[in-house]
Amino acid sequence: MDSVESSTMSDEEQTADDNSSMESIAAEEDDVTLEELLAQLNDLVGLDSVKKDVNSLINLLKVRKIREQRGIKQPAMSLHLVFYGNPGTGKTTVARLLAKIYHKMGILSKGQLVEVDRSGLVGGYVGQTAIKTKNVIEQALGGILFIDEAYTLASGSGSDYGQEAIDTLLKAMEDHRDDFIVIVAGYPNQMATFLASNPGLKSRFNKYLEFEDYEPAELLEMLDKMCAQYGVELTDEARDYAMNLFQTTCADRPDDFANGRAVRNFFEDALTAQANRLAAENDFDEGLSIIKSIDLANAELD
Repeated sequence: MDSVESSTMSDEEQTADDNSSMESIAAEEDDVTLEELLAQLNDLVGLDSVKKDVNSLINLLKVRKIREQRGIKQPAMSLHLVFYGNPGTGKTTVARLLAKIYHKMGILSKGQLVEVDRSGLVGGYVGQTAIKTKNVIEQALGGILFIDEAYTLASGSGSDYGQEAIDTLLKAMEDHRDDFIVIVAGYPNQMATFLASNPGLKSRFNKYLEFEDYEPAELLEMLDKMCAQYGVELTDEARDYAMNLFQTTCADRPDDFANGRAVRNFFEDALTAQANRLAAENDFDEGLSIIKSIDLANAELD
């Protein structure tokens, strides 16, 4: 019993430990410079138009800060954004980097990214939605609130509480305009319908970033980067196999193809297939760092 009691952490100790871990993570993030964050953004695979637009936006904000410091008048500017594109095209990754960049520039006081979808905002009865939405907004103040599949908030049904979430968001965007940014994301057509559903939305979201589907060469570059990150490499035959597979998939791209997310799952499947092959071959030396075409053939790209 004594040994059990001595190894059990109290609630206070656990909370202190959690807080210490969070402070450590925050300290590590504070050590990252603005230049390093911009390098991370520009090093992302593909997304050329997105990176160009984001860099232009950052340059504009830098100039506005200088003008503000020199007492030069300038028009009001909305920093809320619309990200539209298919799943797995880097929307959340860019939003997370943008939150950190804005924090480094002094535009946001904290720089955290809070991710939600409809279920995180909308309740099941009158009054619950406003409470849920306000709680999420409170977590996001000082940073960015990223709402995925935001168009699901505007169902058009009179009995739906999505409109209550939209109204609560619009009020918060007005009340906290200097330290709160909202990014809404989703499929192109649905996002256009969503923004047209409410005049307040259309007036506040006037900057659109399109995240295009990745090309086969970009998907292969992603796969190569994942391999390098985890200390493995593709044989020449495996790279040819992957490229042919990506070309075939992109030529007749399924509606639910998840782009970068699909490549991540494909890579993880390949590691499992490699492990099964190595176990069967009893080859745990040089083979550990090699992914062969047979490993990719036993993985799924979906």
